[in-house]
Amino acid sequence: MRLSRLKQRQEFLTVAAKGGRAFSRSMVLQSYPNPLLGPDEIRLGFTVTKKVGNAVVRNRVRRRLREASRNLVGEHGRGGWDYVFIGRKDAFDCPFSIIERDMRYVLSRAHHGDEKGNV
Repeated sequence: MRLSRLKQRQEFLTVAAKGGRAFSRSMVLQSYPNPLLGPDEIRLGFTVTKKVGNAVVRNRVRRRLREASRNLVGEHGRGGWDYVFIGRKDAFDCPFSIIERDMRYVLSRAHHGDEKGNV
């Protein structure tokens, strides 16, 4: 599976507007089956709002989400999809194993629709 990044604001807005959502204590996942992607490509985006804390806190949350995604998205994600992970306050100081558990959970919920994986 080839992982790439969502970087432009419009890409994030498209996923937010057209995609589905899954929630856990430490993150929110927005997911969208992108018809422009190949079946072996996944695009990821990470964001943390200012409500979570100052820049140091937000950057740590974002780094923890990125690291967990390196380990899990290739295995639990689906090719041809865009995923945006939104960090929550709990992701700052909870054990990393909880973040990984939450990521597995939200990825499974993102595809908990019909056989095609629609949310």
